[in-house]
Amino acid sequence: MNNYNWLQRNLHRFALSSTIVREAMFEIEKNLFFDDNFNNDDHVFIAGLARSGSTILLNSLHESNEFASLTYEDMPFILAPNLWSIMTGKKEHKRIKERAHGDGIIISTNSPEAFDEVFWKTFKDNNYEILFRKYVACVLKKYKKKRYLSKNNQNIRRISSIYNVFPKANILIPFRNPLQQAYSLLSQHKRFIDEQQNDKFVLQYMSWIGHSEFGLNYQPIVSENLEYENVLNLNHWLEQWYLTYLGVLDTQLEISPCQLVCYESLCEDKKVWFQIQENLFIKHKKESKFQSSQIEISEEYDIELLQRSQDLYYHLKEVSLR
Repeated sequence: MNNYNWLQRNLHRFALSSTIVREAMFEIEKNLFFDDNFNNDDHVFIAGLARSGSTILLNSLHESNEFASLTYEDMPFILAPNLWSIMTGKKEHKRIKERAHGDGIIISTNSPEAFDEVFWKTFKDNNYEILFRKYVACVLKKYKKKRYLSKNNQNIRRISSIYNVFPKANILIPFRNPLQQAYSLLSQHKRFIDEQQNDKFVLQYMSWIGHSEFGLNYQPIVSENLEYENVLNLNHWLEQWYLTYLGVLDTQLEISPCQLVCYESLCEDKKVWFQIQENLFIKHKKESKFQSSQIEISEEYDIELLQRSQDLYYHLKEVSLR
């Protein structure tokens, strides 16, 4: 996004910044391309706090070639993937570079990404059930697949809504060691603040696609009754970890399709990855590529908060896939 030229930036601004334009593009898309033959239920949604290994999980599932996902190829007309594909013609997939997070993940134009938040920003909860089904069907038609795969951290807020739309879908909720995940969130927050202060378009772009997990447009998953509100303090992110996953344990696990996925378990035991593929009925199984990364943390933190978070982590691990 920070290496887009003038024309690319303005095309993104036109396609993404206006709700009216997004609604109009989707209206054209569904009227021209919605096909009831792609109106299925057996989909997979990855939802959890950012920096949980969700992107690696997404990429690993996508490699099975059994799912349709929104990709960088669909930008910037995210709500009109078929129409945009016809307008641009057949393109050769290009290896781009390491993504803006600086975490070693290399992306290309056919890399899946969390772009369906654009739908939720556009329609919010206004008749979303019918519209979201039609939107997913349009994505499936573009990629000629029967199953949809989405990674969207913001969906942790709307798991019940997704369940209402697709009651047969599988919802995976990844999580990591709380201190490691909290530190990673803080590091990304600082990184994107610098990026956005140096380039206003980066801030605009992330706002347009609903990427509010960190940076200047950060919106906490849990915003009420916080003990630590300073977003430059590690304790804020540790508290977010604790409150988010406590909410998952208390409410979301009542929804039967939800499955907790511990990233450390994925890295340590190949059987966990195999079990996920079995549960999702993936025919073309892939070997595990998950690697754990532990960083030595020198930041100060609330020891009592960490203890509560670790206790919750081990409890989540006990009820997670293994």
